[in-house]
Amino acid sequence: MDRPVDHGVLGPHHDSSSKIQKLKSAADRLAALKDRVAAAVGTPKAKGGLNVPVHPALADLNSPSGRMGETSTGSAATRRSDAFASSFKKKPAGFSTATGPDGTRVNPYLESSHGAAGKARPSKQLIFNQKGKYIQMANALRRQAALEAMKKRIADQARKAGADEDRDVEKAWAVDAPPDIEWWDEALVDGKDYSNVPESLKITTPDSIVTIYVQHPVAIEPPQDKLAPEPKPMYLTPKEQDKLRRQRRMENLKEKQAKQRLGLLPADPTKVKKSNMMRVLGEEAVKDPTAVEARVNREIAERFDKHMQANEERKLTKEERHEKLAQNQAKDASKGIHILVFKINSLANGQHRYKISMNATQNGLNGVCIMNPKFNLVIVEGGEHSINNYKKLMLRRINWTESLPAREKDTGGREWLRGEDDEGNLKDLSANKCVLVFEGEVKAQTFRKWGSKVLETDEEAREFLALRKMDNFWTQAKTMT
Repeated sequence: MDRPVDHGVLGPHHDSSSKIQKLKSAADRLAALKDRVAAAVGTPKAKGGLNVPVHPALADLNSPSGRMGETSTGSAATRRSDAFASSFKKKPAGFSTATGPDGTRVNPYLESSHGAAGKARPSKQLIFNQKGKYIQMANALRRQAALEAMKKRIADQARKAGADEDRDVEKAWAVDAPPDIEWWDEALVDGKDYSNVPESLKITTPDSIVTIYVQHPVAIEPPQDKLAPEPKPMYLTPKEQDKLRRQRRMENLKEKQAKQRLGLLPADPTKVKKSNMMRVLGEEAVKDPTAVEARVNREIAERFDKHMQANEERKLTKEERHEKLAQNQAKDASKGIHILVFKINSLANGQHRYKISMNATQNGLNGVCIMNPKFNLVIVEGGEHSINNYKKLMLRRINWTESLPAREKDTGGREWLRGEDDEGNLKDLSANKCVLVFEGEVKAQTFRKWGSKVLETDEEAREFLALRKMDNFWTQAKTMT
């Protein structure tokens, strides 16, 4: 079905009458296009497709000046290209096509004061180079080139030196040829090589270093063995101990009797006691019992005196006891040095200070007792046995809450060492106690002997202990609650 033709609107027509036939030449196509555009522009409400206004470039075609009567193919083609090109250009907002008084088009982007010429371009000033500028640049480039050359020369020398060192290393790894005779064989071979071996061996000659004697090196005991504890003997009950004693005495008696039978020892005199007096002396005891009893009492007294004299001879003197004790303490200390650190709140009791010092001396311990108004620090070091005894003394045996009046010479005029307060009453030491701060083993002894120090400030105590690298004990004791 054909649709009605509307000549007032520019758009596609589908009826057969409005279809544009294919033209033979470019002039005919251009003429047909002009007619369609003129018909569309002639209507007052001409619009484009999709209700879009007609492009301004097409609006000028309706004016007489826009109509072109030229029929030449070149002019038509040129106008056609200009029309299509202008139709696809987007004009910016505010673009004006107004012309000036002389008929020329006015450029809106130029200021009106300058007219069509626009703003004059300022001329650039001449800039002259300073004298010697390029000479200095050339000298700098020469110095840079010389520096690069020197760096390259140093690198080449270093690389060459490294290669030489590598060659020296390779030479060092090279195995030397074996000598004609080894140094350990020079005293055994008569000559400078091994060509006459074994005829040239010096083994049986008087000047040979080889002898028939064998030298055995002295065996050295392992150092860790002395630190090992001695094995404890097996525990025996009282009956087992008595049995061993009887067996031991029986063996000794049999050995003595065998020597007496062989005449090596004289026979023992008869041991007469009141219990066997009548059986041993028999008739003599019956004849004169009083004389026999007196004789038996005298022999009993002699045997007792002999026994007591033997005991006195075996008894050690005071000096020997001290020497034996010192030897045992030194032997104990050689197995390892142990250290104890105690913190005591107060040493206002003079007996406590005396017991601390006296027991440390008797046990052969070295160390120091630092007395301070805030708290007291006791450091002792020595053998394991002595350290254990001193530990029992400090933690068990001494009653630290006991308060006694102190003598004036022991305090040195210091109120915090006195056992009485300002009113003359004994100080309350119920909260006084001794705490073990540190226990361990050290490599060597730090103190040479036992001593006491009164240091009333923390700085003095720290300086004294810092010389012996023990200032951490003071800090640890101070931080303990």
